[in-house]
Amino acid sequence: MQILDHIDREQIERLLAADEFFWLDLMDVDTSAVEQLGPLLDIHPMAIEDTLEFGQRPKLDEYGDRVLLVYYGVHHGNTGDPAEGRPIEVHMHVSGSWIVTVRPGACRDLHQLKERLRDNDAHAEEYIVYRILDALTDSFFPLLDEMDNEIDRLEDAMIQGVKQEQLHRLFALKRELVTLRRIVTPQRDLLASGGDLIIRIPGLSGDKTHDYFRDVYDHLIRISDLIDSYRDLLSGALDVYLSTQSNRMNQVMKQLTVIATIFLPLTFITGFFGQNFGWLVRHITGFWPFLLLGIGGLIVPIVIMVWYFRAQGWTGDE
Repeated sequence: MQILDHIDREQIERLLAADEFFWLDLMDVDTSAVEQLGPLLDIHPMAIEDTLEFGQRPKLDEYGDRVLLVYYGVHHGNTGDPAEGRPIEVHMHVSGSWIVTVRPGACRDLHQLKERLRDNDAHAEEYIVYRILDALTDSFFPLLDEMDNEIDRLEDAMIQGVKQEQLHRLFALKRELVTLRRIVTPQRDLLASGGDLIIRIPGLSGDKTHDYFRDVYDHLIRISDLIDSYRDLLSGALDVYLSTQSNRMNQVMKQLTVIATIFLPLTFITGFFGQNFGWLVRHITGFWPFLLLGIGGLIVPIVIMVWYFRAQGWTGDE
């Protein structure tokens, strides 16, 4: 099987004449290059028009003896790659003689698949279609595994102390899961109802074709279940954040209440001795009365109230 990464008219015409199955993988191509595929491979003009429009929902359209499949995967690049973890929209034209994939950016899983398929030409046509769908589907698993680990790390960090950045990251993860769910759910339903349509394409009628697509469908069900479970985990993590923040606020309010309560008798004592009664002015004189009644009168109620708070367990020592 030949794998092409650009439109070579002479080579494509030679492969078509020899009835040799090939895979044409196009990335970041312009409009004129895609429009060449119409007359070259006899692709329906509506299919070419759809190929040029990205941002579509997963779908499967039939055009005679070939189909247009809009399918998504996830790109896994190097650290710092701005496209890391982003969904990649792949437009696949499938027939019994060739398969064409058009995508707006890099996809590491497809690149690795092409390298593996170049080393082995013994695969049937339906198996190539399956491997492409399987590679795109399985590309979701590393992203979901990383999300699972990040949710665990956020929960552990929130128990130690909540920060505003943690709340922002929780909502960001929730938005990412919503985006993935909007992709995976239609793809799962598409494989459930449209797999037989691909099987009916002339040249893709192998005995194991149905098993191939059932395997991809099973993976999509698993991914869909993981997304739903991680949404529940995020809801639980948000509850942990709010509970931890509430407990922290309760501790702060308790400490402020203790401080305010301690100052109540001090305010009373200073207010009482601040009254200009003649007896107080005449009898409370000298250094020792100042220490006993002035300083001691403030220290004693503080000690009594601290002891009482500790005995009641209000200071957090128990």
